[in-house]
Amino acid sequence: MELIIAANWKMHKTAAETAEFCAQLRLQEGRFSKVEVLLCPPFTALAAAAAALEGSTIKLGAQNISWEEKGAYTGEIAPRMLKEFGVSHVILGHSERRHIFGEDDTVIRKKLERALHEGLLPILCIGETEAQRSAKKTASVLERQLHAALEGLDPESVGKLVIAYEPVWAIGTGQAASPDDAAAAASLAHAVVEKILGDKVGSALRVQYGGSVNAGNIGGFVSLPPVNGALVGGASLEPDSFAELIVAAGEAAGH
Repeated sequence: MELIIAANWKMHKTAAETAEFCAQLRLQEGRFSKVEVLLCPPFTALAAAAAALEGSTIKLGAQNISWEEKGAYTGEIAPRMLKEFGVSHVILGHSERRHIFGEDDTVIRKKLERALHEGLLPILCIGETEAQRSAKKTASVLERQLHAALEGLDPESVGKLVIAYEPVWAIGTGQAASPDDAAAAASLAHAVVEKILGDKVGSALRVQYGGSVNAGNIGGFVSLPPVNGALVGGASLEPDSFAELIVAAGEAAGH
């Protein structure tokens, strides 16, 4: 199964910085054999990224969307506004959206439905806090998040859904989960998605790991079959380090 390595830049990079990053990354694009690469810059840099990536195999994603098609929603971004720049994927349910901006399971479900309706591929983030991990509630938290987002959806509408397992305690802390823990979470996600949406969706599902992932540790994650890529934060902000991460992932997965 082809790996998917996605860069989540969060609130980093201007349009000019994005254009320069894309130009530098494209110089190494020939090294990214059989790895799907996705950049998710801020909304304000999407146009610059789209222009800089024209003719490239590197894809473009967004970090969020509104659940509404259009309307009087100050500060929100509609899916069709993203598609205008060739955006193919959108990150939904990231822990920073859940825990800082108060997006609950209901909000994430509405955004997921909107993304699918508009033809965008969701990267659905799931993950437990340190307190939930200590209380041995990781499995129950992940199952709840998956069921809330996916229960009752038409399997034919889901397409090539991506799940990102991002333990909240590992994001931006430098403390990554162990490969075995990530693989266990990925296996659980595969099993739950297959139960909810059927074998066809389950067999096509890719599960990323995210949380303090870098070029030095990516191999330990993607060498385990349930993990099919990574959602990368800080290590994606420099083109050389991100390129090395992509190459290391492909090598570790045998691509």
